Amino acid sequence: MSFFVYILASKRNGTLYVGVTNDLARRIAEHKAKLISGFTRQYDVTLLVYFYFETFESVLEARAREHTLKRWRRAWKLKLIDELNPDWRDLTDELNTLAT
Repeated sequence: MSFFVYILASKRNGTLYVGVTNDLARRIAEHKAKLISGFTRQYDVTLLVYFYFETFESVLEARAREHTLKRWRRAWKLKLIDELNPDWRDLTDELNTLAT
């Protein structure tokens, strides 16, 4: 089973959320539909602005990377997103394209 680490944002340079999942399409759909109570629903964090194209073979590896990113300074996360997604586009459509 593969695991993905992703970053959601409320808007460009807005509130950020780092998560991990084994089903990225399902998890993003849950965030967008606000089915998950807590931080992302409270702060309207629904834009998929970053996700790893490489996957992790174990949940432990994925969670270790998630933990690392969560501990990063905000400026580092913003730089990571800016480098790979400079327009801060919602990458959900691209995710759906990869799944087909």
